[in-house]
Amino acid sequence: MKKFLSSILLLLITLSVSAYDFMVDELFYNYNSDGSSATVTYKGDGSTGYGYSSLSGALNIPSSVTYNGATYSVTSIGECAFLYCSGLTSVTIPNTVTHIDEYAFTGCSGLTSFTIPNSVSSIGRYTFEGTPWYNNQPDGLVYAGLVAYKYKGTVPDGTSISIREGTKGIAGSCFSGCSGMTSITIPNSVTTIGNYAFFFCSGLTSVTIPYSVTFIGNYAFSYCSGLTSVTIPDLVTSISNYVFSYCSSLTSVTIGNSATSIGEYAFYQCSGLISVIIGNSVTSIGEYAFFGCSDLTSVAIPNSVASIGSYAFYSCSSLTSVTIPNSVTSIGEGAFEYCSGLTSVTIPNTVTSIDYYAFLGCSGLTDIYCMIQTPNQVTLGDDVFYNVPKQSCVLHVPTGTIGLFKSADQWKDFLNIIDDIEPTITPGDVNGDGKVNVSDVTALVNMILGVILKDETTADVNSDG
Repeated sequence: MKKFLSSILLLLITLSVSAYDFMVDELFYNYNSDGSSATVTYKGDGSTGYGYSSLSGALNIPSSVTYNGATYSVTSIGECAFLYCSGLTSVTIPNTVTHIDEYAFTGCSGLTSFTIPNSVSSIGRYTFEGTPWYNNQPDGLVYAGLVAYKYKGTVPDGTSISIREGTKGIAGSCFSGCSGMTSITIPNSVTTIGNYAFFFCSGLTSVTIPYSVTFIGNYAFSYCSGLTSVTIPDLVTSISNYVFSYCSSLTSVTIGNSATSIGEYAFYQCSGLISVIIGNSVTSIGEYAFFGCSDLTSVAIPNSVASIGSYAFYSCSSLTSVTIPNSVTSIGEGAFEYCSGLTSVTIPNTVTSIDYYAFLGCSGLTDIYCMIQTPNQVTLGDDVFYNVPKQSCVLHVPTGTIGLFKSADQWKDFLNIIDDIEPTITPGDVNGDGKVNVSDVTALVNMILGVILKDETTADVNSDG
């Protein structure tokens, strides 16, 4: 309870500097990014609570509001919107609302009833904490409309839970700390899994995430130390921050083809993780994403990835080889630091920056295949190859470039530099990024005008010489 109250206090301090965009009929609103809808919010100056201290009795939230001649659909109720509104006794939410954010009605000590429409598919953490409506619910899984809101009471050891059919979402912290739960059945109707939904469910050994799910929140399965494998559905567009962090028994992960990013700390300290399949739509791997995955032996980085974040694969000591695809332009600080089992790495010609300590402590490296044509095209941070055995590790570079590498900072520290890589020429790839697309048209024009100098065979689109 003390931890919960401390969290509320921090929120109050943080939110007191916020502001609303407009007010209609005593309710405050913020514009949504789509320009046609709005979120119910709080006054936010901290001078008189959060602007709703005078609200009492029944509240009907409108489905739309008109302000300055424009009409906005009300689609969500924001974080802390009605926090500690003790005078409220009942709330009716319109069927335009799809999301209720965390702490929205926390501490509303007079609130005994809700009308939550079927349109609501996601509810944040602690939304109804401290209300008579929640306090009067029996132990077990409490539902708010079509959302599994919170498991109330203690889950007995060895419990299997089935979420009822038709449920649209699993609220934030719904099963947080339910260590006695060993399995969960999620119906195909569920589309969202909120932040911290299964946080510290240490007894959970397996979970099947249905293909209907489009969103999995931050920390959703963090500290599920018994979880062994997971497949992320194709409709999930991003892998959230910390989502599977500290899942120490997790051995394999398959990321669907719709995901465009892997968030920060997503698989942090998943020490049992052996293999990862990354979908071919991922464009970025976040900071610390696979930090401390000491059992990880292989990872296929798809050609869609443009950046590898700082410490993304830090201390993945079982990783033996990595091919960084032609799509990658930047390798973050310490990205492969202390990958002591790494014996070979391929660096593509598209890389323009390698940050500090990127390969520091990769003491097992025997071969580096560097496709970069000119070393000065790459910005190197300090000590990129610190503690790499530069006396024995062979640096393979493109034919005819050995002199450039022998005189370039950090590269010249390798005693065995061999120019044995034949340049791969793709007709039409004028800018040398490994792809043939509209950007090559600009490069071709610049080449004809003499602005840039390139091997003419790259401009031989029809390969007639």
